[in-house]
Amino acid sequence: MNIVLLGYMGSGKSLIGKKLSQRTERPLLDLDVYIEENEKKSISSIFSEKGEIYFRKKETFYLNELLKTSKNAIISLGGGTPCFGENMKYIQEDLTNKSFYLQTSLEVLTNRLFKAREKRPVIAHIEDRTLLHDFIRKHLFERSFYYNQADYKIHTDEKTADEISLEIESLLF
Repeated sequence: MNIVLLGYMGSGKSLIGKKLSQRTERPLLDLDVYIEENEKKSISSIFSEKGEIYFRKKETFYLNELLKTSKNAIISLGGGTPCFGENMKYIQEDLTNKSFYLQTSLEVLTNRLFKAREKRPVIAHIEDRTLLHDFIRKHLFERSFYYNQADYKIHTDEKTADEISLEIESLLF
């Protein structure tokens, strides 16, 4: 069984993935890292040089590759991955995959992402906290249909990475 982590950027997918990997001794496969390794470019470079459509097509290709070749892994998705093409369908096709939506409040996401926006190509240009808040709110509204298709929803606010990891484990084992 693969454990698939999804949620908005800044929701903790990479951190929770690392914790789960340590606790369960399963390999962590971070889709963004996998894309960067295979494309030999950073996500930011891919976005700026080739555009979002190119990136999303490659993202779908590499997601399918990971889903087909990985067993008993933790797969951490990019924030937009479930929302494009038929990516959620691909995740759900194999019933041994278990998906977890790391649901994080708008306020927490705004605080986390405002501090780290220069590392996030989609929001790097937003220099005002209120504009970022509105941007995230709009995205969460648009993406909630996809995120809510996950097998499980984990509310992450006011929980440590260890608490979230334990909660995920308790739902599986």
